[in-house]
Amino acid sequence: MSKKLYLYLNPTLFRYGFPNHPLTTKRYEYFLERYSRVKDRFLECVVEVYDFECSESYLELFHSKGYIEFVKRMSELGSGFLDYGDTPAYKGVYEVSLTSVCATRDGVLRTLDGGIAVNLAGGWHHAFRDRASGFCVFNDIGVAIESIRDRAIKILYIDIDAHHGDGVYYPYESDPNIYIFDIHESPQFLFPGTGFSYEIGSGNAVGTKLNIEMMPGADGSQLLEAVKKIDEFIGDKEFGYVIIQAGTDGLKGDPLTHLEYDVDSFVEAVKYFVSIALDRGVGVTLLGGGGYQPEVFGDVWVRLVEELCGML
Repeated sequence: MSKKLYLYLNPTLFRYGFPNHPLTTKRYEYFLERYSRVKDRFLECVVEVYDFECSESYLELFHSKGYIEFVKRMSELGSGFLDYGDTPAYKGVYEVSLTSVCATRDGVLRTLDGGIAVNLAGGWHHAFRDRASGFCVFNDIGVAIESIRDRAIKILYIDIDAHHGDGVYYPYESDPNIYIFDIHESPQFLFPGTGFSYEIGSGNAVGTKLNIEMMPGADGSQLLEAVKKIDEFIGDKEFGYVIIQAGTDGLKGDPLTHLEYDVDSFVEAVKYFVSIALDRGVGVTLLGGGGYQPEVFGDVWVRLVEELCGML
């Protein structure tokens, strides 16, 4: 087996969550408990990653210095909110969020020549350059993109979290080198109220973005129908890396959304997107994103690790 799956298990990563909040660290606890039972199956495939380079300077690739200092101050204070009420501050939130950014960045750099990286505590696609939003403190995706731009690599970003990835879409809306394919619940019904189908990029980047709106109650068959639209979207586009935000909050029963994907269809969707990277011989990083049913999150990601190992 020439390529590996790099699974990020640094303990600080799994502190990404908020007290008395829908985004809880229990989802990582469920994953670790289930993974520990079956990890021996993956010895030939999985490389567990605990240590990686981490520097505050990476944040400045995407975020403003003023915002970074604001998060640091609020982290030291340990109370209040980082936005208008969705994203609480607590002591250590700065360090935890920085670690998430560093893990995603490391995963991308580690797999530039092929392979799969998985950061369950990544995918914070609502954070903007100068503000937090929607449980997202720092945008690890934006930092990862900026970390490889000097290599002239075009990037395909895929997002199937139930919420639109506004913190990725708008910073790169006019960038023709970042392809964005985003399937999410219709903004008519769900935060952040963006990602309409007519949003396809701007300026020289028109046609390099595709937002697919799913109506409340959309099931797994509708998800897979939407997934196949990526074939026409990418066509003969050239890209050198794939980042996938695979939030599980579109699965039936999630308390914050109105979609009804089944687990089998969701797993098939993720595998289909990963196969695009593998077929082209480029690396791919998968990010955990949202998902507010902790046991479901744990079960799905253990299954994904197993399925992805079977693809390598």
